[in-house]
Amino acid sequence: MPPSPSARRTELAAFLRSRRARLTPADVGVAPGFRRRTPGLRREEVAQLAGVGVTWYTWLEQGRPINASVQVLDAVARVLQLDVPEREHLYRLAGIPFVREPASDEQVVGAELLRVLETLDPLPAAVYNARYDVVASNSTYRALWPMTSVVERDERNVLYKLFTVPQCCSTFVNRDEELPWMVAQLRRTYGRHVGEPAWESFIARLTGESPWFARLWASGDVAAPGRRVKVFRHSVIGIVNLTSISLSIDGMTEHRIVTYTPVAEEDRLQIERMRAMQDPIIGCTLHGRPLSAMIAERAERAHPKIPLPR
Repeated sequence: MPPSPSARRTELAAFLRSRRARLTPADVGVAPGFRRRTPGLRREEVAQLAGVGVTWYTWLEQGRPINASVQVLDAVARVLQLDVPEREHLYRLAGIPFVREPASDEQVVGAELLRVLETLDPLPAAVYNARYDVVASNSTYRALWPMTSVVERDERNVLYKLFTVPQCCSTFVNRDEELPWMVAQLRRTYGRHVGEPAWESFIARLTGESPWFARLWASGDVAAPGRRVKVFRHSVIGIVNLTSISLSIDGMTEHRIVTYTPVAEEDRLQIERMRAMQDPIIGCTLHGRPLSAMIAERAERAHPKIPLPR
């Protein structure tokens, strides 16, 4: 049975007091001032440094039934110098979902799972999370869908790319059948993440940028995962038919390995032709560009050249 709201507030109050007591004025760049009756920072100092009202913060430490926003909790956590587990605990006690943002793909999946992905070559394979973020992938997957690897991290999402690229550039042939099912599967998982900032901002971004996604999302349909046949069109080699299968991963909740198996021998040969290409054109005949040019542009954005003084 989950703790009652009053029990959570009592624990939250005690946790905040304990974190405040362990800090000294010098830890946060505050002059010590007059002699202190108790160790640690004063409530007034935490409130001022966090940019919140003293009365509001006092009520928070007293366990009163008040609401705390994500922004306010972030500010309080920063002042109290909480590490990631402590921030997660703070959010849970305040009744607000907390999502860890990994620093790199390897931190998420580990070196062993990355080796599994590469061992699956020449089958395209990737690790997805519940939002369809591409967390890691092997070389064949990246060759088949380079737009999930040559973009910034916040755009490495299958749904975002499928709904925001021009239809002429889309590689998904049976998108009218598959995309409604994918959105319905997303909504099924969303039920466990309502209110989480990362999920809400993702849904809002897609809804704002894709009227089609907005309509599908508003329908309220839900669906369970399962085996699917996906038809892709490569700009050079043509049609490839692949069967997708999802495999759960021990110790990685809501992450899965998705593998794509050629439906027929011709599809297997198509994959081999694609893997042999040196610098494929990405996109349609009107908007397509060489992959090497896209990679160079990304590198330039990450490390822009500084002009030498004349």
